[in-house]
Amino acid sequence: MPAIEINGGLVEYELLGPADGKPLVLTFGGRFAKDHPGARPLADALAEGGLRVLVWDRPNCGASEVQFFGPSESHMRAETLGALLKALGLGPVVIAGGSGGARDSVLTAALFPELTERLVVWQPVGGVYSSMNMAAFYVLPSITAVRRGGIQGVMEMPEWAALIEARPSNKQRFLDLGGDGFHEAMLRWLDAWVPKPHQAVPGVDDALVRTISAPTMIFRSGQGDRDHPLRTSFDLHTLVTGSEFVEPPWAEDAWERASERARQGKGTSLDPWVQAAPRILGFAHV
Repeated sequence: MPAIEINGGLVEYELLGPADGKPLVLTFGGRFAKDHPGARPLADALAEGGLRVLVWDRPNCGASEVQFFGPSESHMRAETLGALLKALGLGPVVIAGGSGGARDSVLTAALFPELTERLVVWQPVGGVYSSMNMAAFYVLPSITAVRRGGIQGVMEMPEWAALIEARPSNKQRFLDLGGDGFHEAMLRWLDAWVPKPHQAVPGVDDALVRTISAPTMIFRSGQGDRDHPLRTSFDLHTLVTGSEFVEPPWAEDAWERASERARQGKGTSLDPWVQAAPRILGFAHV
């Protein structure tokens, strides 16, 4: 797969669909790679619908190189995506993403309005439980590892070891950063997850979200989805003037049921996402 150097690190990407199709960049959640079996069907369906779809391995995901700059991991990813779109000559584009990708997409649209034709988001993370859960999953274990075993302890963690295996140059990048540099980055990123007034999207000031002027479609989150609270999706809708707040194409408890099946080894938590393809295609082709 092609890779390009962005902000000092290699970013691997792939372009799907017709070369003359309207460009759309799809950003997945978690630290999932661009070929994640749960989200890739959505990318393929959008490409089959005539869009030129960019999927990419964000820094610290898949086969891209690790990076640790910015006030939060999502700020780093947004800065990377903006630079990637400019390097590929793709802007303005439809920016779309779910879960963690929703946060990355919102930030990209706010920071790079000139690159944003339209914005589509679903299942944004927010609220006390969701934010604290993300901190406990993505940041705190790494802080514990570096405090106990230095940068070598970090590189032995399964999540970081997998990135070194996928892109061997990541080993030297960890060594160059060192334990102190990694610890400082994790503490900085941890702060972004602490719930704060006037931040419906964790780590992102409401005032910045309000600057988004591109036509925006927000899928309502499911009732009882503690990982992606309904309130956060509604708050985001109220912050983006003129945004469309639409019903989700999946069942009310789709996230919970998909996550349960994933724990049983019967799929992934992102399997329902492909159901959003028709609605996204209609919004993108307006």
